[in-house]
Amino acid sequence: MKPVDDVVLARGLVRLVPLGLEHEAGLAAAAADGALWDLRVTSVPEPAQTRSYIETALRMRAEGHRLAFAVLDAQTSEVIGSSSYHDIAPAVERLEIGYTWYAKSRQRSAVNTTAKWLLMQHAFETLGAQLVGWRTDNYNFASQAAIARLGARRDGVLRHHALRRDGTVRDTVMYSLAAGEWPEVKAHLEHQLTRPR
Repeated sequence: MKPVDDVVLARGLVRLVPLGLEHEAGLAAAAADGALWDLRVTSVPEPAQTRSYIETALRMRAEGHRLAFAVLDAQTSEVIGSSSYHDIAPAVERLEIGYTWYAKSRQRSAVNTTAKWLLMQHAFETLGAQLVGWRTDNYNFASQAAIARLGARRDGVLRHHALRRDGTVRDTVMYSLAAGEWPEVKAHLEHQLTRPR
């Protein structure tokens, strides 16, 4: 698998750019659209914690574990959310997509499908990943449904796996998509993104 380097990905109304401190105000505004930090099953930062959230992502980038993106409205350059490559494992040609969230006003739109299409296409077709994974809280049913709609397969549940923000311990639901499954999933997502609404 090729190194996961900074890259800008764009399609239609969505543009993904490497997350930086210049996105702090926009990210805080996106999180405030719906008070997303109040959801105990997500990792959305409170407005006052946005800078720390970005600094953590940049530290993880420097360590080679994560490449975080600001998800932008391509027409206005407004920050509408964030998503990341993480748990990057070049030796086994695997990475995960996660730390994903969008402003409430952009949820249930084509934003997530478009962003994930961009990330999967880049992972499989440019980086040469053999497997892309996702993980989510066992009580984050909206996230589980969104991952399944992308064509990922549910692998199982890691019980008592990770701390939530409130200090409780969650079970983690794992999903994946193999490189050989990507062409069919890509065709399906293309249909979803181009069919008349």
